[in-house]
Amino acid sequence: MPRITASSNAAQRERTQRAVLDAFGDLLYSNGLTDLTMTQVAKTAGVGRTAVYNYFADMGELLVAYALDKTERFVSDLHRELAAVENPVDQLGVYVRFQIEDLSRRHLPPGQAMRTVLSPEDFAKLGEHVQQLQSLLASILQRAMDEGYLPEGDTDELSDLVHGSLTSTADRSKSVQSERAQRERTLATVRFIQRGLGAQFDADSRPVRLPSQPPALSAVS
Repeated sequence: MPRITASSNAAQRERTQRAVLDAFGDLLYSNGLTDLTMTQVAKTAGVGRTAVYNYFADMGELLVAYALDKTERFVSDLHRELAAVENPVDQLGVYVRFQIEDLSRRHLPPGQAMRTVLSPEDFAKLGEHVQQLQSLLASILQRAMDEGYLPEGDTDELSDLVHGSLTSTADRSKSVQSERAQRERTLATVRFIQRGLGAQFDADSRPVRLPSQPPALSAVS
């Protein structure tokens, strides 16, 4: 069995934990969660079974750690990409693209399946990260509305609709496709969601502000 070596105890622990999380992700991708065992994870990671239990008490705890690790990396990369884009409609496009690509790569069980293997406390931890993404999307939508690129609407409801569309798109993308076809599908989904929320574009596909709307009629005006 290969040994994982590092220059210090802290580095060794970090490397071992990373190997365990990566092994769990590989097995989750190839085999799914059903019948997945800590022994399989240890063997794939190249560590002893006891070493896995030194970090994670059970499969539920390991699943939470893996999900949070992936989510934190995703959020960090997403924030970096968003910072490089100025227009809020373009930021919406970045968010949608990132979500589609991430959902297509990640093979976590659906929410209901997660409930069956996680404690209420652990499931709530995942919910906090989902809420973080919901809030980020809502802030992008609100800025687009404030700056006149999208019509006014309930950002929480619109965020739910967007995420529902993204999940469906990612599920369909599991079929074998060329990279070009996948990119085209993603681009089409990005534009569909942007336009569905009311965004408009010029001839060069750049977002434009919406025409000013006349004031609402009033019985006292």
